[in-house]
Amino acid sequence: MELKKCIVLSDSFKGTLSSAEICRIAKQVTAELAPKCECIALPVADGGEGTVDCFRAACGGRLISATVTGPFPGERCTARYALLGDGTAVIECASSAGLPLVAGRKDPLRTTTYGIGEQMAHAQSRGAKRIILGLGGSATNDGGCGAAAALGIRFLDERGEEFLPTGGTLHRIHRIDTAAYTLHIPVTVMCDVDNPLFGERGAAYVFAPQKGADEAAVKLLDEGLQTLGQALRQCFGKDFSAMPGAGAAGGFGAGAAAFFGAELQKGIAVVLRQIRFEELLQGADLVITGEGRLDRQSLHGKVISGVAAQAKAQGVPVVAIVGSVGEECREIYDAGISAVFTINRRAQDLRKSRRFSAVNYRRTLADVLRLILAMK
Repeated sequence: MELKKCIVLSDSFKGTLSSAEICRIAKQVTAELAPKCECIALPVADGGEGTVDCFRAACGGRLISATVTGPFPGERCTARYALLGDGTAVIECASSAGLPLVAGRKDPLRTTTYGIGEQMAHAQSRGAKRIILGLGGSATNDGGCGAAAALGIRFLDERGEEFLPTGGTLHRIHRIDTAAYTLHIPVTVMCDVDNPLFGERGAAYVFAPQKGADEAAVKLLDEGLQTLGQALRQCFGKDFSAMPGAGAAGGFGAGAAAFFGAELQKGIAVVLRQIRFEELLQGADLVITGEGRLDRQSLHGKVISGVAAQAKAQGVPVVAIVGSVGEECREIYDAGISAVFTINRRAQDLRKSRRFSAVNYRRTLADVLRLILAMK
């Protein structure tokens, strides 16, 4: 079988292979085995660290640096965002409020998203026409109030005094004043969780412990998010608390929807639309996708499911190359995956096999292409 056009869109294999590394390998292997094949390999990300670089690699554009507030009020850091050719600014929460920035001093009671709002304002001042905001990897639990404050929204306590809410002071919010709001461009949020704002499945109880919160802090944070939910309802006339994704990034999902009028979407859906995947599929013979571990969760808004659904609609076969396969998941084939291959070539513990991920991916992809090319 002759391969004329192959598209590679794979998630990273967490901790072993980045999406960009997979793209490099795919282009090299395709050039060696099918030199006449047009190989379009684009890195993808889900909204966390690396999202900006993936969008730039796929869409071009400029990388812009801005000095903004870091994860703690009063501290400054240099954050980078992308300004794409179509006027879209791509901003990561992780760039100024991410977990790596608070290594050794995690404290979701004190951390802020203020720097994210400063980046959004900076992007608007540089001519951005819209913003894509990735919520992954945050160290915060302030419901996006910091970002909102940086964009002119005022938070007042019972005495009418203005303050900057953080996770530990959300409970002080009595009134929200949006009169001086300064952002005037649309915002799309990349969000791959469906947790509500508060409660047992909410931002505090599910995500705050990994951000450094102990049991008492989790309770305080959850109570603060309940207060925020009430304040948002009073200010905007709508309840954002139970909205799927409200609890993302310490409640930033709800905050983004309320303060910015943002639309929360699955990360892969945003990526595929931005790179015009439907157009890329025209004339394609094969799509290769993948992730570190394939299981039932892969069917719920992950890279594999998003890629497979659109390829299936256009009748393009999809091969998933993955690190490992979890429980039996026959539904993946109904979703549009033609075949699944794991890269591990022998029974090894991940601690050993991860050292060979690149060479194993290369060999597996080569075998897949050799089989396809051998077919008549």
